[in-house]
Amino acid sequence: MSTSDGVAPAVRERLAFAEAVTRAAGAAALRHFRERDALVVESKGLQDVVSRADREVEDVIRGALAERFPQDGFLGEESGGGGQYGNGPVWVVDPIDGTQCFLAGLPTWCVSVGLMVDGRIAAGVIVDPCADECFVGAVGSGAACNGRPIAPADVADFRSGLTEVGYSFRVPRQPTVGFLDRLIDAGGMYHRSGSGALGLAHVAAGRYIAYIEGHMNSWDSFAGAALVLASGGWVNDLTVDDGVTRGSVVMASGRRLAPALHAMAGAAGFPMPAAPEAGR
Repeated sequence: MSTSDGVAPAVRERLAFAEAVTRAAGAAALRHFRERDALVVESKGLQDVVSRADREVEDVIRGALAERFPQDGFLGEESGGGGQYGNGPVWVVDPIDGTQCFLAGLPTWCVSVGLMVDGRIAAGVIVDPCADECFVGAVGSGAACNGRPIAPADVADFRSGLTEVGYSFRVPRQPTVGFLDRLIDAGGMYHRSGSGALGLAHVAAGRYIAYIEGHMNSWDSFAGAALVLASGGWVNDLTVDDGVTRGSVVMASGRRLAPALHAMAGAAGFPMPAAPEAGR
């Protein structure tokens, strides 16, 4: 059974609880941020680090969700993507997205909690503790930042704002370099904040006109993708080809810009997802 706006009561209940949990997790992460010099940091690979704060914040989120919704699945970055994953509700969590920025004392990091139901992205919460902002959205029901409705930028060309461009060492660099070249030729300008999840939230809020990255894991991208979809924007399907566990190329923008984003990404050599539907 669904509500009149198409959002199931079970999703609405989970989203309300997730907002409270993510806000609390954000407050805990902010305390660590202010005392980051005392954190023990470990390397997980090239440009990929983890601190005690990441693990402790994920434990807080996972424990709260498991207590309230014990049958739900859980995929978290610091548990290696491990945990129960099947049909029904599955939480997809990055306790601190933008750990490099977090440890460097830069404010561009966030806590990201996404919800997937029956294999589809359904809802998301992203808390930016340094800006005191909480983004919340359910697909089919709209999205908000600190209670105020948000929407993607209604633009049709790249000259009209900033495009957030992420990069992952898990994929070749040439498509990203090629995209930047084409973006500049089109009169656009790029930005790189260091947190893909936060970048997607800013697309949902109309602050960036688009986001692209050659590879993001589900825990980095699902909450932000939910916000973009909920706010009326376009995101390629991140679940195809086992994207839940393997990750995916990520493209996001407002509906009018989506065809141009898709075309530019294809010309640059990114793996191509399905094109945006005409008129949507």
